[in-house]
Amino acid sequence: MLVLGGTTEARELAAVLAARPDVRVTSSLAGRVSRPGALQGDVRIGGFGGAEGLAGWLREQRVDAVVDATHPFATGITANAARAATVTGRPLVVLRRPGWRPGPGDRWHTVASLEAAAELLPGLGRRVFLTTGRLGLAAFAPLTGLHFVVRSVEPPEPPMPPDVALVLARGPFTVADELALLREHHVDVVVTKDSGGAATAAKLAAARELGLPVVVVRRPPPPEGVTVVPDAAGVLERLGLERR
Repeated sequence: MLVLGGTTEARELAAVLAARPDVRVTSSLAGRVSRPGALQGDVRIGGFGGAEGLAGWLREQRVDAVVDATHPFATGITANAARAATVTGRPLVVLRRPGWRPGPGDRWHTVASLEAAAELLPGLGRRVFLTTGRLGLAAFAPLTGLHFVVRSVEPPEPPMPPDVALVLARGPFTVADELALLREHHVDVVVTKDSGGAATAAKLAAARELGLPVVVVRRPPPPEGVTVVPDAAGVLERLGLERR
């Protein structure tokens, strides 16, 4: 079994599979984070060389099935996994935690892209809490007159907005943590991707409590025809593996 990704869900699935005597699991990480979380089973770090390279690796390693448990916005590897699975005839399951949903009191502005989020910002606030990942800052680089508080696990890559306060931290975060950060930096608007999950959802509750607008970038749809499940149990069921 090949599990793509180092998400919380990927680690959970790898642990479940590694505990089975009838399964050998290899987790594949892109290598963008220098200190990834612990994973059970075999670990492979680095790219495959596109869909063709991944297809070749699946054949070489005699992989029986592939699970794409990457970040919901990792569209490149998801597309490559879908193509490689089709070419090799291997079953592919996409493991995606459910997205967030607005609740009473939320002031969400849902957009289709980071560029659309950047266009919307000047009309919403001047001090922005930006939590879209270290690789997605280029869309906001042209914005002057705004102060950005950028949180990332690792230092982001340029280009970046001209006025940035960098916060290096790894979740999960509590609502109290997020309230303290938003107040300390006098944030008046939050920008996030719809990553889903509990690890970074506290910022949404904090924004609701403070009455702040939140710009939410919608997650891209999976490739057509791909099976999507919300958790490890769904993967096991889809692949015909009874959970122990």
